[in-house]
Amino acid sequence: MKAEFIEALEEIEKEKGICKDIIFDALEAALISGYKKNFGSSQNVEVEINKENGEVRVYAKKIVVESVEDELLEISLENAREIDTKYDIDDIVGVEITPRNFGRIAAQTAKQVVMQKIKEAEREIVFGEFINRENEIITGLVQRVSKNNVFVNLGKTEGILAPSEQIQGEVYNQGDRIKAFILEVKKTTKGPQILLSRTHPGLVKRLFELEVPEIQEGIVDIFSIAREAGSRTKIAVFSKDDNVDPVGACVGFKGARVKAIVDELKGEKIDIINWSKDIGEFLSNSLSPAKVINVDVNEKEKSALVVVPDYQLSLAIGKEGQNARLAAKLTGWKIDIKSEGQIDN
Repeated sequence: MKAEFIEALEEIEKEKGICKDIIFDALEAALISGYKKNFGSSQNVEVEINKENGEVRVYAKKIVVESVEDELLEISLENAREIDTKYDIDDIVGVEITPRNFGRIAAQTAKQVVMQKIKEAEREIVFGEFINRENEIITGLVQRVSKNNVFVNLGKTEGILAPSEQIQGEVYNQGDRIKAFILEVKKTTKGPQILLSRTHPGLVKRLFELEVPEIQEGIVDIFSIAREAGSRTKIAVFSKDDNVDPVGACVGFKGARVKAIVDELKGEKIDIINWSKDIGEFLSNSLSPAKVINVDVNEKEKSALVVVPDYQLSLAIGKEGQNARLAAKLTGWKIDIKSEGQIDN
């Protein structure tokens, strides 16, 4: 290796943020391995790189003894003192054994080590960037579909949309631009693994934050979300400003804001309801679009009996119980729905 290599390392340190000393340490370890592979492995070997000119030297580490029994591992006191008079019995002496053509091996090894360290540094940068973006929304391009996993190009890396995180019935074609929720960022030997979701309730939350300025500004808050991905979502909102209608803000002028979210979710129905401190009112709102006559609350058991008009019973329960199920998830309460006729009987 030459001085140009040292200059190149300095450039890498500036551009990639990789400490030169880390590369030197890794390179020395790799050169020891390279030496043992090419020239025998029975010696204790140390490699030193001159950090000024790039010169590489190999030393056999030998212990100073009175009588040498193993020339590969031991050196006599007499021979040790020919190298330096300071040596004594049991000292470790470095005897230079640099092979004539070791420079070529060093150059090849250096290239491999530097490339590996650059890869590792770039992976760390990507991991550092994405680990801070967990639970956020991201836009990417569908790159490929393999074994039902959708691989999404996120720029510096790719994300994985597993089958369990895909909306049922949604088709993903190469080149499609999609929004997804960053579920988890894992560190693996092959670099960071970005796990994405299209089914997580957090995706709906982030989409509303993007579309509704009042949420971004902190005027309107999202209290809770209940979602059955691809079918229906209920979202409870409230306003910190009496002059701002939270439901109206989320719906937007002529429904433009909520329509943008519904379009992104490929037609998923979204019920936006008012949250209230009054649990009876909140439970009543949660069963929208059904109209509620009365709510009998049991605070201790966090359960409620809700009475609806006879003609509204099926609407309150919903297809296959979906409306009631989502209302229970949204409020965190157990809801028993009865019609007026059932109560009267």
